[in-house]
Amino acid sequence: MSNRFNRRLEAKKIRIDNAEFEFLKEHPQQANNGDESRYGQRNYFANFSKGLPHPTATGEVDPAAYAQLLHATQTGINAEYEAIPLGIAGGRKFTNPQAGWNFDVEGGDAQSYVIPPAPEFASAEAASEMVELYWMALSRDVCFNDYGTDVIIKQAVKDLNNMTDYHGNGPANGTVTTNNVFRGSSSGDLWGPYISQFLLMDVPYGSLCVKQMQKTAVTGKDYLTIYSEWLDAQRGKNLQVPYNPCIPLSTDPGVYDPAIKYIRSLRDLANYVHVDKLYEAYLNACLILTGMGAPVDKGNPYINSQTQVGFGTFGEPHILSLVTEVATRALKAVWHQKWNVNRRLRPEEYGGRVEKNIGGLYPIHADLMNSQALVQTKAKFAGSALLPQAFPEGCPTHPSYGAGHATVAGACVTILKAWFDESFVIPNPVIATCDGLGLKPYVGGDKLTVGGELNKVAANIAIGRNAGGVHYWTDYTASLKLGEDIAIAILEEQKATYHEAVYFTLQKFDGTSIFI
Repeated sequence: MSNRFNRRLEAKKIRIDNAEFEFLKEHPQQANNGDESRYGQRNYFANFSKGLPHPTATGEVDPAAYAQLLHATQTGINAEYEAIPLGIAGGRKFTNPQAGWNFDVEGGDAQSYVIPPAPEFASAEAASEMVELYWMALSRDVCFNDYGTDVIIKQAVKDLNNMTDYHGNGPANGTVTTNNVFRGSSSGDLWGPYISQFLLMDVPYGSLCVKQMQKTAVTGKDYLTIYSEWLDAQRGKNLQVPYNPCIPLSTDPGVYDPAIKYIRSLRDLANYVHVDKLYEAYLNACLILTGMGAPVDKGNPYINSQTQVGFGTFGEPHILSLVTEVATRALKAVWHQKWNVNRRLRPEEYGGRVEKNIGGLYPIHADLMNSQALVQTKAKFAGSALLPQAFPEGCPTHPSYGAGHATVAGACVTILKAWFDESFVIPNPVIATCDGLGLKPYVGGDKLTVGGELNKVAANIAIGRNAGGVHYWTDYTASLKLGEDIAIAILEEQKATYHEAVYFTLQKFDGTSIFI
């Protein structure tokens, strides 16, 4: 056994070696989609500006205010951030724009990760993403169990199949159908029920058994479809409604349903991701898996031990802390992308451009302007082309690309897939009833595996934000991969610190298998 001095040297060497390991990775060139330069002379209409002054009737930002925000993101100086003007005195503040400047001592540096540029504002791909969001808004109250027969879902499928450059479960991945519409694109996402078992099954939380029934939003109520209210939101008016699932439901009539319910529609899913604590679903998934005695990955060093079990390392305390600790590192990396690189406008803002696209004022692709999604939205909301929001306040006060929920999903789920045997079939799967008041057995033919349902819960959470009207398809796909990269880097570094002989195996979101 090494003496104390040698132990100090060994600990130092591990830290230095890990730092050198990350240092040798190239920091790639960061690039956005060019909209900021392309339309900067036209008041930056294609970029995120919520919370800044918006003096014009078209809802475009004050260019001087945007220039100050841009300057702050390029300098990183606190005083420059403090100089950014708010649209309304005492209005909503910007969410953590300095996060991406922070360093970390584990995994890659927040600014060492890269995601592809977002689709350009004027592109057919961006138009198709907006068409999908309009249909998701129109479909918020359709029960997932009814997707095969519902008229609105069938209309959405037809419209999406007519898009020139749709990258969801469409031309790139086969025809859009009622079975794959609004679902994720990884292995397992299309198997069985829409909602992952990890959002339905009871959660064993110590001595408590937590049923996953939530205080959810009332059906049929959408927000920011009246232009004056939309414009107030862009200027930073605080329209948030307090949410506490532990207070009596009668204190917030007209906003939340009087009964707690299981997730059974896009509105329910959007409500979940409106107020969740980001790694909440994956902590719950971990508790469900350990509670059911799901087998661990074959690389776990104690899997075949005759005399030992894991605890502080390779036992429940280890995985419960590991699955949550990656979240803050994921957020630093994606916040760098949001504020310092991309500054993509939110779908809510894009909807404002559609509303004011009189005489072709903005370069919006014809696929969106001629879509049935827009026709039906206008018919439902008194001629308004604004994207109906699921949340009273609309989107958050930070840019759209990448997505925080999706990046955390990618990171946390990657940890869980590395830890557990992904091929294990989950026993006794369930689905929610369409009234949301109960569960019933899932009797479909698909076997629901740990790996598939973990991919699905990541998609559910990320796409749930799309269902709320606050993110796009590519926000989900790029960010999921970003989170995966972050988690793999952390696993690689932590492996050097383990005394036990350990390795991890997992299937990535793109279907490839890796060994760590």
